[in-house]
Amino acid sequence: MIDRSTQRSVGYGQATAADIDAGLRKYMLGVYNYMSIALVITGLAAFGVSQSPELMYAIFGSPLKWVVMLAPLGMVFFLSARINSLQASTAQILFWVFSVLMGVSISSIFIAYEMGSIARVFFITAASFAGLSLVGYTTKKNLSAMGSFLIIGLFGLIIASIVNIFIGSSGLEFVISVLGVLIFAGLTAYDTQRIKLMYMESDHSEVAQKKSIMGALSLYLNFLNMFLFLLQLFGNRE
Repeated sequence: MIDRSTQRSVGYGQATAADIDAGLRKYMLGVYNYMSIALVITGLAAFGVSQSPELMYAIFGSPLKWVVMLAPLGMVFFLSARINSLQASTAQILFWVFSVLMGVSISSIFIAYEMGSIARVFFITAASFAGLSLVGYTTKKNLSAMGSFLIIGLFGLIIASIVNIFIGSSGLEFVISVLGVLIFAGLTAYDTQRIKLMYMESDHSEVAQKKSIMGALSLYLNFLNMFLFLLQLFGNRE
């Protein structure tokens, strides 16, 4: 026989679980919304800059290109290091600025590749990303070990990419692109699970928003890098 105190305890537990599920869905939706808006901003910025030959020359025909190429990386490090001391509204503005700078830095893809090819690779990336993120969200397996391995691989990929800037090997570029797709595909599943586990029902709205922004930043970088590597592999050049 179940007494009244047990009934109250069970009812409270069920309500709490339901509240957590609803809160988690809202939190994850916020992450994906931030990521999607950032991708739209990046795409518009990239396309807009690519339509101005004068602007393209001013940026990529001068030392300014190094500022444009390195500024997004600097902002990622800044956001990661200072997110706890920033207000959520400030972090959000910096995220949008980062999205614009990233768009400017990749604007040359609209000159190097056919528009139809870019669109096709984008939709392939979107479908792949959705599937991989769903795996990361639903799997019961702990992906931490895989994530650690992929992060080590990412550092190796960065080093290989820097080396290839100087040697210009097409064979190495192909290997880097293949490995890049695989690494960021795995990181998409891993980061989705990590972002999900970061959620806490007790978080203040300010903390929850900052977690959403940083989660969106991780998934944004995974999506964009996977798209760029797939474009190198399957894109039709102009």
